[in-house]
Amino acid sequence: MTATTPITQDLLTIPRKLPEGPMNIIGLTRPQLREALLAAGTPEKQVKMRVNQVWQWLYHWGVRDFDAMTNLAKPYRALLAENFVISLPEMVSRQVSADGTRKYLVRIAGGHEVEVVYIPEEDRGTLCISSQVGCTLTCSFCHTGTQKLVRNLTAGEIVGQIMLARDDLDEWPEPGTGTGESGPRLLSNIVLMGMGEPLYNFEGVRDAMKIAMDGEGIALSRRRITLSTSGVVPEIARAAEEIGCQLAVSFHATTDEVRDKLVPINKRWNIETLLTALREYPRLSNSERITFEYVMLKDVNDTDEDARRLVKLIKGIPAKINLIPFNEWPGSPYQRSDWSRIEKFADIIYKAGYASPIRTPRGEDIMAACGQLKSATERARKSRAQIAQETGLG
Repeated sequence: MTATTPITQDLLTIPRKLPEGPMNIIGLTRPQLREALLAAGTPEKQVKMRVNQVWQWLYHWGVRDFDAMTNLAKPYRALLAENFVISLPEMVSRQVSADGTRKYLVRIAGGHEVEVVYIPEEDRGTLCISSQVGCTLTCSFCHTGTQKLVRNLTAGEIVGQIMLARDDLDEWPEPGTGTGESGPRLLSNIVLMGMGEPLYNFEGVRDAMKIAMDGEGIALSRRRITLSTSGVVPEIARAAEEIGCQLAVSFHATTDEVRDKLVPINKRWNIETLLTALREYPRLSNSERITFEYVMLKDVNDTDEDARRLVKLIKGIPAKINLIPFNEWPGSPYQRSDWSRIEKFADIIYKAGYASPIRTPRGEDIMAACGQLKSATERARKSRAQIAQETGLG
């Protein structure tokens, strides 16, 4: 690297190279797995078949031991065991809310911890996964945003969260059966709305989602995966082309003045710049519509004028607006908007022709609700006054 080479965030946050030894096979994309199997001594004529076999054992049936891969000859299983490990993040703790929401504290390499949340509903089961330890952004209403970024998660650590949740839900099919034969899926949807900004860990997120979407493995449709961004504009078109999943945007304000304080990345890519990128996303990704996430903060962004401005701003974008009652956390400088105010806000949007569901807070009793995630080892509290002073909203 020359003295003039810019140091990108990825270079600053990727994990250090692991010591020499067996490679973790979890998180390798199909092309990467192919190259790894060739390097381990798999004959070229067999490698396509071996990729398919190993892939199904790992991601369709959830097997964690090469010896259990019974359609592989014993010498080949031994070769795999010599060159690879099947390593997932460690589940440190599991909490279950009164409403059935599950929150997992997960430990990754280096002893760092992230939180993962499973939300059961009548017609779906949604897993909220993390993409970074901490967060680059400092959104003032978000508990995760008070924790500094430690590093990006690897593709294996991201897809590993999905696999751990399927373990807990006992949802791996028996060898020889298809997932659909076991009935409706408990884990049917993924949202990248946990800790971190997914588009600041683009390669890790992309590769993990390619694994999750692969039809011979976890097999989740791209329409059942939603990536939430605070507005990393240069990566939005790339996400459309290379991932193609549904997109949600943490919008939260209708003027640059307020959004600069709530979502500081707005100072770099303002509302107009963000909306220009969003108008292209449905066409590039073949998505039906974009979800605008809007947290309802009392006396900050919840007026009738805000609702009308929001409708005007998104005109022409296929969209729905998720209204999120603010979930309080220790030290937060904000309060949740009154319920009558949220309903009035929603009514204005609905009458303008947009779906405007009010998200039911889930898992609040275990700090698992939207904006409340923060790893247990990083819970240094800031006072309400400190945060208010930093955001200029005091």
